[in-house]
Amino acid sequence: MKSDMELQQQVEEELAWDPAVSVTDIGVEVCDRVVTLSGHPVSYAEKVAAEKAAQRVAGVKAVVVELDVRPLHTDVRTDEDIARAVRTMLRWTVGLSEDSVKVQVERGWVTLSGEVESAHQSHLATRTISCMRGVIGVSNTIRIGGNVAAQDIGEQISQALQRHADREAKHIAVKVHEGTVTLTGKVDSAAERSAARGAAWRRRACMRSSTI
Repeated sequence: MKSDMELQQQVEEELAWDPAVSVTDIGVEVCDRVVTLSGHPVSYAEKVAAEKAAQRVAGVKAVVVELDVRPLHTDVRTDEDIARAVRTMLRWTVGLSEDSVKVQVERGWVTLSGEVESAHQSHLATRTISCMRGVIGVSNTIRIGGNVAAQDIGEQISQALQRHADREAKHIAVKVHEGTVTLTGKVDSAAERSAARGAAWRRRACMRSSTI
């Protein structure tokens, strides 16, 4: 098992390797395989990229994110400008109308609400907005509609886990209730946990909880 010092060095190297992250803005501490990221990234996209980079390092048990986004002066936008841009991106990139998803912006923080047909659309909406200049955070409260049977959803997710995270799938149980997918079990790292969650997110249900 890697020591905390080794993990810290490898996380720092992974951050330096990722072109989406500015290492001068990110501090790394490790205690009992739990990584804490601190600092002031210049965009929400960089914050997300830093978290994913830390999760990719084998042996990392969890990642604590204490990153406060501080956009560059040239990237500062009014809430009205951000709201208009988000609305346009959702319509042209994700194909979501104003009737299906509502947008609220407060001091650069975007909140999405409404209902869509699949978890993929909801996930794509968050991912698209996360890359926009001026956005400092995203809260996704979108509900997932659709009438796919819970049993079918569970079977699809189990099959996806077998395809995308075969080793982890042997230790993960899938439960679906009223459109909410719960994954339970134990994995060896944050990277394996992310792989399992990613496999589930690609199904039609909305995964709202996880205990792995």
